[in-house]
Amino acid sequence: MSTTAQPLPAASLLQLIWLASPALPVGGFSYSEGLEAGVDRAGVATESIASDWLSDQLQLSLARGDLAVIAQAIPAWRSGTLDQVKALNDWVLQSRETSELRAQAEQMGRSLLEWLRNHHSVSAANIDACAKLPPTYPVTFALAASPLTAGVSDCLTAYAFGWAENMMQAALKSVPLGQSAGQRILARLAAEIPAAIATAMALEDHERQAFSPMLAILSSQHETQYSRLFRS
Repeated sequence: MSTTAQPLPAASLLQLIWLASPALPVGGFSYSEGLEAGVDRAGVATESIASDWLSDQLQLSLARGDLAVIAQAIPAWRSGTLDQVKALNDWVLQSRETSELRAQAEQMGRSLLEWLRNHHSVSAANIDACAKLPPTYPVTFALAASPLTAGVSDCLTAYAFGWAENMMQAALKSVPLGQSAGQRILARLAAEIPAAIATAMALEDHERQAFSPMLAILSSQHETQYSRLFRS
């Protein structure tokens, strides 16, 4: 029996690319997720430091939190296990330690849900169920990915790369950095994403976490920062 991985059908591959695109109208470009405050207050002033910052955020925050949520939310949506979907959504809301990080999760979730209403790929019943949560972005992304024939790992790859591309652009604007530096940072993150996904998919409920106290402090400071480009 061949062990060669079967390619995704073109339709599913295109949908994943679409969901990962910075052009998706969910407002991801508006947020730096604490990076701008790191530039202002934590000495994120060079390509090397910005690269380390985003690598740490990928491994310590995204892999152990949002990616782990999506890894469970996709099969929950597919099986109609709405109690689990709600529990995961509640966890995301509880993990947001500042008002701006919570507002980001809620605004992007609402925006993606509105996009899905016009996209006709998700059932009306699931859209209504998501709207009642109220939806966060990771759980709504899982809903958007759930009708695809793609495996959970592929869906997580799309989410993680979309996050990486947005954060690289945030670094370009806030540090600031040039395009070549941005591409080097993106290459590093892309190389680290598979391991982050493996971590996320291996986590049990009790192992999922969002413990990043310095990021929470910087986010709180960013809420009253004297001048800023980003909403978080």
